Amino acid sequence: MRILYLLFPLLLLLVQGAAGSLRGPKNERQCKRANGFCALLSCPSGSTITGKCSTLYFCCKITWG
Repeated sequence: MRILYLLFPLLLLLVQGAAGSLRGPKNERQCKRANGFCALLSCPSGSTITGKCSTLYFCCKITWG
């Protein structure tokens, strides 16, 4: 019975991670369609990461203006 206390939080973390992976763009075309742009390693100031374009490129979206 004690192992159930350990497995339940692990199950919740796995479900949460799977749900979040479906939201953001996964390639450059999806990023552009979502009115975003691709940036190397990090987004510039004034923008937030919304997904990934490729391995080193993140999809960014301007948060102001």
